[in-house]
Amino acid sequence: MKLNSRIVSALLLASLLLSGCNSMPFESDSPTMSRPMQMKPTSPLPSAPAWADEIAGLYEGQLRVKGLDPRTFPPELWWEVATPLLTQERRFHVREIGQSAEGRPLRHVTWGNGPIPVLLWSQMHGDESTATMALADLFRLLGEHPDHPLVARLRQNTTLHFFPLVNPDGAARFQRTNAQGIDINRDARALASPEARALKSLHDELGPRFGFNLHDQRPGYRAGNSDRQVAISLLSPPFDENRAINDVRKRAMEVAVAIRAILEPQLAGHIARWDDTFSPRAFGDLTTQWGTSTVLIEAGGIDGDPQKQLLRRHYFMGMLAALDTIASGSHAGLDIGHYFALPQNGEVWPDLLIRGGTVVVNGLPSLRADVLIDFKHPLSEEGGKIKEVGDLSGMQARRSIDATNMFIQALPCPVRGEEHTTQTVSITPGKAACLQISRDPEGHDIVWTLVRDVNPRHRPPSEH
Repeated sequence: MKLNSRIVSALLLASLLLSGCNSMPFESDSPTMSRPMQMKPTSPLPSAPAWADEIAGLYEGQLRVKGLDPRTFPPELWWEVATPLLTQERRFHVREIGQSAEGRPLRHVTWGNGPIPVLLWSQMHGDESTATMALADLFRLLGEHPDHPLVARLRQNTTLHFFPLVNPDGAARFQRTNAQGIDINRDARALASPEARALKSLHDELGPRFGFNLHDQRPGYRAGNSDRQVAISLLSPPFDENRAINDVRKRAMEVAVAIRAILEPQLAGHIARWDDTFSPRAFGDLTTQWGTSTVLIEAGGIDGDPQKQLLRRHYFMGMLAALDTIASGSHAGLDIGHYFALPQNGEVWPDLLIRGGTVVVNGLPSLRADVLIDFKHPLSEEGGKIKEVGDLSGMQARRSIDATNMFIQALPCPVRGEEHTTQTVSITPGKAACLQISRDPEGHDIVWTLVRDVNPRHRPPSEH
């Protein structure tokens, strides 16, 4: 059977159009360009907003919400502290949108009546609480300073939607996963967890133009190939494996430039860019694919800030700059070369290196060795575990102790919750870190002790 050439042409054209539509997961009218291998800025980094110094001056006395100093707070405490800030008189609306696996409420907070919908979600990893603290500070600013020009601009031009504490069960344990052991940020496709389903449903309901995926990262990350610790890292997540750039993703990069601009004076050299390898299971990547210009903000670490209270302040200022540039439209046309000019997150330095000591374990020959330790909670140095033992010369760590001419002795490690039960006494990779440093091989002249957690009042003899 022969087909008319016009019919064949029409069928081919229709096939091409359909295949094109099916392969386009982002805005259909968005031009797409390949991700540049190297894009350099062609203009200076923008100045910080005019309000930056004023708001920074108000922060400690009038904006920082008290009661959240230990960053390991349970979700119930956060809501107890935040709820008085979220009244209707302050123009907030709070509703329950679901329950966690263990039945804790999942809540959606709304503020503002502007035309641009923005969705911010925090602590989908239960042990990443910096953004959740900063959100409380943001609520206080919005509610207690309604006549400030910045607040008025946000109220008139945006509607802000917040999903704090996406993972309350994980937050209750201060662990990454939810009560079912699921990493919610890798559950955007399967939607196996009730928390992921609640976030996806909220996103579908709102159709936000902008989104903020708020996280913490390990404090060991270095900025590029340097030895500088990363305080804040940013990412405009990709929507495909080619890491292409369309209008949706470009807008997120522009917003990231505004965040960099306000933080650069305090954190120059300590701001990085997260790796943009596409993850088809991750919420940030898929929200970009669904048409939301999404910015990932990660809080790393600052020396001397174990509870991340200083980082909380920077995080607050960064979020505020992002929301303001969206409300004012000033992000449009910002030079995204300043986004690509950020160094990528580089090597992750381990937490603690004890150098040059002689390791002594009862019943075994002593040996000269270095001992490397990582902590479950690196900034507060809690939950230590032996990572490596041996010649670690050339190894870098966040903190080093010089144990030259001293002895490292293994101690019994009490099992958590079992006061009279102990583990085998050893200094072995994978085991809990329970040891002491002494000046004598018998362990009588003790200079420092570690039993899983570092006592901040008990400093080692020599460190750097």
